[in-house]
Amino acid sequence: MRIDLHTHSTASDGTDTPAELVRNAAACGLDVVALTDHDTVGGHAEARAALPAGLTLVTGAELSCRIEGVSLHLLAYLFDPREPEFARERELVRDDRVPRARAMVGKLRDLGVPVTWEQVARIAGDGAVGRPHVASALVELGVVPSVSDAFTPQWLANDGRAYVGKHELDPFDAIRLVKAAGGVTVFAHPLAVKRGSVVPESAIAELAAAGLDGIEVDHMDHDGPTRARLRGLAGDLGLLPTGSSDYHGSRKTCRLGEYTTDPEIYGEIVRRATGAFPVPGAGG
Repeated sequence: MRIDLHTHSTASDGTDTPAELVRNAAACGLDVVALTDHDTVGGHAEARAALPAGLTLVTGAELSCRIEGVSLHLLAYLFDPREPEFARERELVRDDRVPRARAMVGKLRDLGVPVTWEQVARIAGDGAVGRPHVASALVELGVVPSVSDAFTPQWLANDGRAYVGKHELDPFDAIRLVKAAGGVTVFAHPLAVKRGSVVPESAIAELAAAGLDGIEVDHMDHDGPTRARLRGLAGDLGLLPTGSSDYHGSRKTCRLGEYTTDPEIYGEIVRRATGAFPVPGAGG
């Protein structure tokens, strides 16, 4: 059983539509895929309608959070998207994305880069605009060779020259909100140091004490020693260790199913969730 619990579609910053994503997930041999677009559930309905037979969809979102000045992402699974307080908070985060992206465009223009808001908006389309769309504009302009090369201190990395902060949830509040909506939380790529500053292990322990369910261990931004360290930390803290591709279509080099989650861990995530159930494919 092959399970990938972290993917993105055009509803946020991926390049596959939700329908394309689930079809591609089935084609590459996945049994379960989670759609976890940034701060939005906007792709769920399309993914559900297109779900091929034999593939199960886990609905979710990747939540933008900040603790002690450090950005972090929480994966939320199988929550009730209609729960009003959590829905309002997701909307606040989404509403801040456009002014933030416009401000990054302004900073880049001040640095001599001829990027325009119209270019970034075209790349984002109907998705929740974010840094990867600005990064894609830099690739189009020949400023950097790839999206990942834009996430450096020279350009868009946390605290980079063109970085602009955004409204982000306190992760303790996020855990509370997700749990109140019947969902399960997993700390995404917690030690991805090449993305910028990461939270200390002491903060992960505090989040675990506050109800965090798991940590993403197997991820393309964690090398072998980091994965071993995180697996040990998960054991020490009683957290579920997951594995995921963090697939973004052609925007990043990771492949669907590049890293996967153990079926027993997936079963425990499903057991803990009360807000929604995995959706079995019926050949949509």
